[in-house]
Amino acid sequence: MREDAFRVEGRVIEALPNGTFQVELSNGHKLLGFTTGRTEKDFAGVKSGDTVKLQLTPFDLSTGRLVMDKKTI
Repeated sequence: MREDAFRVEGRVIEALPNGTFQVELSNGHKLLGFTTGRTEKDFAGVKSGDTVKLQLTPFDLSTGRLVMDKKTI
């Protein structure tokens, strides 16, 4: 993990094509979350309403990389 990157938790609003997701943070901010090639299979079952963790950089708060999946039941 980069030194300037930080992690946040959000809820998936919509699963989009090619491993991307519309995610809403607890403060109401909406952003685009994406998976990387090696983690794409880990997030294959993510759907609307699931909770995910994202890695963001302070340079671009409109996109984040999904780093951990914590599904809701």
